[in-house]
Amino acid sequence: MSADLRVPASDSATGQATGSVAAPLSIARWCASRGWPVHPLAPGRKTPAANCEACRQPHHDRATCGCRAAGRWCHGFHAATLDTSRINQWWGTRPQFGVGIACGPAGLVILDVDAHATQPPAHDRLLPGIDIAPDIDVSAMTTGFHTLAVLAALRGHPDPTLDAGTLRVRTPSGGLHIWYRATDGRRWQCSTGSGSSRALAWQVDIRAEGGYIIAPGTRTTAGTYTPVGDARAPAPLPAWLGHELERTGHLPAAHIPAPRPVPPRARQAVLAAGGGQQYATRALASVLAEVTACAAIPEGAGFSEKLNRAAYTAGGLVAGGHLTEEDAERLLLENAELARPGRERHNAQIIRSGMTAGARRPLHSGSRP
Repeated sequence: MSADLRVPASDSATGQATGSVAAPLSIARWCASRGWPVHPLAPGRKTPAANCEACRQPHHDRATCGCRAAGRWCHGFHAATLDTSRINQWWGTRPQFGVGIACGPAGLVILDVDAHATQPPAHDRLLPGIDIAPDIDVSAMTTGFHTLAVLAALRGHPDPTLDAGTLRVRTPSGGLHIWYRATDGRRWQCSTGSGSSRALAWQVDIRAEGGYIIAPGTRTTAGTYTPVGDARAPAPLPAWLGHELERTGHLPAAHIPAPRPVPPRARQAVLAAGGGQQYATRALASVLAEVTACAAIPEGAGFSEKLNRAAYTAGGLVAGGHLTEEDAERLLLENAELARPGRERHNAQIIRSGMTAGARRPLHSGSRP
């Protein structure tokens, strides 16, 4: 590790931080020196720094935006860079910024293990694709630490949370980021462990292509992201974990490139082209547009309320037979990710709650969403 980066180590037994915290500019430089493109985070927060005024306008098209070429940090991890002069400009003039890393371009695959103890879900969602008999008591599996340990034990491998050979970072909430690097060029995809679609294990998110991770040493209002043990480099992704990620759908289809965000209008056109779903398209159009418009306003946009309203509408459309649950959830998650990237767990919770409530009020052609 570079001598000028004083990322705090922690005692492996107590988990308490030791040493001093590096300045964000030093952290950003250190990350870039490892080939990890960096982008600013809002001061004290986990979210990207705010866009410029032009990029905050409704229907702004990131694909044609000139801000990245102009040296601005608009659009979160899409603006991540390895350019030393730009890094010096961003963090040298705004040392209050945190540091985010674009996982895909960095070749990183990170297991984000949640420590928030809560009642486990249905058996089939604890370890997707692995049968757990209904009579097995799973009440003690209340965090991602538990589900990941069980998955490793079932496969006959050590628990990744105890992998001292790779960079591990303790989060302020008590969770753990387990860092690995892809070695075969495959573009692993992000997922949320609490979602009902692609997932490795309940309460274990995957940060990879299409997402970002908070750099070790970064300090937020909740605390510091603190490395555990001595390792400061990500080890190669273990083969068994690669097999599990492939099994659970974390690779794009072999015959198409890795998916990139599609503007809402294009998604709506695809949905309408499916035949017999024009009503669903019209009903979802305005509420999804409100969700994606939040991308231009980093805070105070009422994002959660707007996403809940869109999910409520989608739930009614599913109950009315106009849309499949899978398509509805995919559309909601994609639009939510465009507006608030890196918050998959939070977004998924809002979507599930809203769709469940909306399903109690089926929508039919001619009714008001």
